[in-house]
Amino acid sequence: MNVGVDVGGTFTDLIAQPPDGGPPRMRKVLTTRDPSQALLEGLRALRRPGEDVASLTFGTTAATNALLEGRGARVALITTRGFRDVLEIGRQQRDHLYRLDVPGRMPPVVPRALRFEVAERIDHRGHVEEPLSDVEVLGLVDALRRAKVEAVAVSLLHGYANPAHERRIGALLAPHVPHVSLSSDVNPEFREYERTHTTCVNAQLMPLVDRYLADLVAGLAAEGVRAPLRLMQSSGGMAPPGQMRKTPLAMLMSGPAGGVTAARAVGARAGVLDAVTLDMGGTSTDVCLIRGGQADTVSERRIMGQPVRLRSLAVESIGAGGGSIARVGRGGGLRVGPRSAGADPGPVCYGRGGEQPTVTDAHVVLGYLNPEETVGGLHLDPDRAWRAIEPLAARYGFTVPEGAAGIIEIANAAMLRAIRTVTVQRGVDPRRSTLIAYGGAGPIHAGRLAQLAAMPRVLIPAYSSVFSAYGCLLADLRYDEVRTVRVQLSQTAADVWEAPFRAMEAEVLARLTEEGLSPDRVVLQRSMDLRYLGQNYELEVPVAPGLDGQEIRRRFSEIHRGQYAYATEDPVEGVNVRVTALVRSGEPGLPPAGPARPRQRGERRVFFYGTGGASVPVYSRDGLDAGDALPGPAIVEDEWSTLVVYPGQTVRRDALGLLWIEGA
Repeated sequence: MNVGVDVGGTFTDLIAQPPDGGPPRMRKVLTTRDPSQALLEGLRALRRPGEDVASLTFGTTAATNALLEGRGARVALITTRGFRDVLEIGRQQRDHLYRLDVPGRMPPVVPRALRFEVAERIDHRGHVEEPLSDVEVLGLVDALRRAKVEAVAVSLLHGYANPAHERRIGALLAPHVPHVSLSSDVNPEFREYERTHTTCVNAQLMPLVDRYLADLVAGLAAEGVRAPLRLMQSSGGMAPPGQMRKTPLAMLMSGPAGGVTAARAVGARAGVLDAVTLDMGGTSTDVCLIRGGQADTVSERRIMGQPVRLRSLAVESIGAGGGSIARVGRGGGLRVGPRSAGADPGPVCYGRGGEQPTVTDAHVVLGYLNPEETVGGLHLDPDRAWRAIEPLAARYGFTVPEGAAGIIEIANAAMLRAIRTVTVQRGVDPRRSTLIAYGGAGPIHAGRLAQLAAMPRVLIPAYSSVFSAYGCLLADLRYDEVRTVRVQLSQTAADVWEAPFRAMEAEVLARLTEEGLSPDRVVLQRSMDLRYLGQNYELEVPVAPGLDGQEIRRRFSEIHRGQYAYATEDPVEGVNVRVTALVRSGEPGLPPAGPARPRQRGERRVFFYGTGGASVPVYSRDGLDAGDALPGPAIVEDEWSTLVVYPGQTVRRDALGLLWIEGA
């Protein structure tokens, strides 16, 4: 069987496609302190006697959580003499220009005492102006040992133009330092501060991810699993463990990438090319824009206010999940998140020791979740949830259901801001997009969010609760390469960028051949980072072999006009060339529905914000037939998730087994 896994902050989701082609098998287990143990526990539950695992792909938040929680390794930096303080200087920009209460910048990722210099110089064209001394590099070994660093980052001036000196330093340090991160491997682009900071963050993650993967591989071997292991990358593709050990930073948005990959594939199958994905789990909510059947990507993210340059799906993450804690804020108002109860102890209704009310507790009080059912093996206790919210509601003069509805509305407001960030702020009208909702709690909130954002339709795929794990089954094997090439389109012959394109394509093909993959299966894609001369940021423009500067400029103008509503006749320059190598995973298909069940499961008392309480019908998703259209308010349940249809809306099941919410 092929297995996809999503390791979340609260639950670890697994989905397996059996070898006989039957319905996928799913399992949700609480995420353990050692995340690999939850994966192995779920795998034991999914496997049948005599079954082998053909492939295993998983996404994880391990890298992100390590950075956010300050658990990165102790790192030293080696750089060109005179550039020791690049991390300290950074960029002279303020995200909040007129706010004087915003704390100062985070301290540098590597303290000054652990930043070392070597005499060498390569210019921006890659020419060696001052050679590197092996003796000087080896002279740093004792200082690195005394500093007890676990990893070393190497970022030399113009290392992107010629990596020879960086690679020599890496070779000299390899016998003495367990982990060495080279900027020419991690981010071979211009912009000294961003490249250096990215290289240092990658070094911070190398020991942690190396141990994580070693434990996982050992655990799988002990279970008798010999299948190829693949990890989801932030870009939405997968890569082998060896690549991730070298560039663990590529796993930064690994978890959300699986869901976006699945949403894009399922949306395309259903004829939805413009959409916003909504992935609400136990700890966070992730949203991403899909335009023309392709998910938006970015080449730089900010982690705790600092830039990290990597190819990533343009996912906007906020601290609003089922475990988000509701509390009285500093000014006396009701706040929800970003602190989360996580898996341990979890929401109060789990009965595992949680004491602070959460979004999931509000769901139980409002009647959205069925207390008779289990969630990942947990029974929900409505009395505990009611008692947890009661004092908070009383503080504001609300009844308990009103207080619970207020918690949900505040969480919805945070998610609505995220939706507007990926649509309105990028020149996209959300009223022309479909909301694709998944995750453990996404279908509960999706109907109300569609009302608030005036989005016409909501699509809820089958097995939405483990949709990110399902995306791991669909992901392509992917390698991304980038190289800085500074050219003016109007003054340069096409062979100036054609040569680096061909060199990069040869590199990725050689790497894939080493993996045992035939070049015939590889799809190569090219793009260039372009900008008007004098601009500070670029737009990525897809290009094809043989295109001349005039045609590339025309494409840039078209994309610039779509992004910013204007284009000019100013000169256009290219700063980076990119190559992506894909090995397709095959036609994904849609997960089939589960076994047929009775259509209506009864009624339940439900409370809606603005309209109050009502007794609403509860339907089984697997009991609905193609073409069924049911008026709201209503609840639709399957084994793992709950869909809330708000008053004035209709839920419809189509021939593919997808559910659609339509109406006001």
